[in-house]
Amino acid sequence: MSESNLKNMNDLVSLSKRRGFIFQSSEIYGGIGSCWDYGPLGVELKNNIKESWWKTMTYRDDIVGLDASILMHPSVWKASGHVDEFTDPLIDCKKCKMRFREDKVDTAKPCPNCGERDSFTESREFNLMFKTKMGPVEDASADVYLRPETAQGIFVNFLNVQSTMRKKIPFGIAQIGKVFRNEITPGNFIFRTREFEQMEMQFFVAPDTQKDFFEKWKEIRWNWHVGNGLRESRMKWHDHPGTELAHYADIAVDVYYEFPIGWDEIEGIHSRTDFDLGRHQKFSGKKLEYVDQAAGKKYIPYVVETSAGCDRSLLALMCDAYRIENEGDKKNERVVMKFNYKIAPIKVAILPLMKKPELDNVARKILNDIQKNYKTEYDVAGSIGKRYRRQDEIGTPFCVTIDYDTLEDKSVTVRNRDTMEQERISIDRLDQYLKDKLQF
Repeated sequence: MSESNLKNMNDLVSLSKRRGFIFQSSEIYGGIGSCWDYGPLGVELKNNIKESWWKTMTYRDDIVGLDASILMHPSVWKASGHVDEFTDPLIDCKKCKMRFREDKVDTAKPCPNCGERDSFTESREFNLMFKTKMGPVEDASADVYLRPETAQGIFVNFLNVQSTMRKKIPFGIAQIGKVFRNEITPGNFIFRTREFEQMEMQFFVAPDTQKDFFEKWKEIRWNWHVGNGLRESRMKWHDHPGTELAHYADIAVDVYYEFPIGWDEIEGIHSRTDFDLGRHQKFSGKKLEYVDQAAGKKYIPYVVETSAGCDRSLLALMCDAYRIENEGDKKNERVVMKFNYKIAPIKVAILPLMKKPELDNVARKILNDIQKNYKTEYDVAGSIGKRYRRQDEIGTPFCVTIDYDTLEDKSVTVRNRDTMEQERISIDRLDQYLKDKLQF
């Protein structure tokens, strides 16, 4: 059986809308730029990814969780460097007024939008943070920002978490949350958006130990992506040379994935030194030192960060799962999302062969039992072949068909998504069968 991969992002955008994964935000009003809504299947897929990350990162004795506020004291962003450093170089076309990031346009060539030559303005820095107002009075003292990253909520809570949870270094704090960036050139579906979710962990270590922990977390994070179903042949490391390092980092590396739009980042691992805690100690006037009683000394911890985009991880997993089998063969071609079982949005589909009360009654009883353990879909519309194809396109691992023989032999037909092989399983063995197959 021949098999090909996703070649064009538009095919995934089409499937995402058609099958209820992702919709354009505010679509009935013409949409809003680079904002997307996750549909019924998309939200299940996203939750499964977040659950996988959360279990990997916090179901261990050296990492705890946190959920910090999106709105923070404005001084947080001054201390972190975001007010001064979180900028993109911006240029405008004098003719069409289109705005571009300077590093994404060859200024010696025509404007990509209108074709005008020698039309660009001088470069200026543009801060990517969204500014809003807090309280009823709209003056400068009421300015606050929507957070552009979740990391700072972890840093300002370092002592709260360390003391209440009685943690000794090395230990980490993990968080999943919404962040907002006023990107100049967003696009490529959900790859670069203005509102997205980060899955970040800050691991606090003693000075001069960060390089060893950096290598440790590189391995853990690579294995997480592979464990979720990404093929290693479509992944690689991208090291940051000194000229690419963020203002807080002394070592940095990204996990790259080969999207249809090319290679790009899905996660970063950074050695942030003692920059963040040191800056917050300076700006807040509060001591953020760790007291190492065993060694009899105090120090500001160094930090190794792992920062994954939930939306980009989801996009990579959808791209990787998208397969076309027997392409060009009208009779046998099928699109199948070969999700790893643990992240598939629907685990089991219950399919009565026909829309008949006697079959429906048995099917509903099976549904009630199965959906206690697995996200399950009930589908009775259309031919069984078309229903199988629908489930293939949303990545459902197993379809359970109830037919007239079921009424006699108390058995059902279970179809495997990947092999399309079918097995006859007795109803009283079905639960254990699925448990064995859906181990994760």
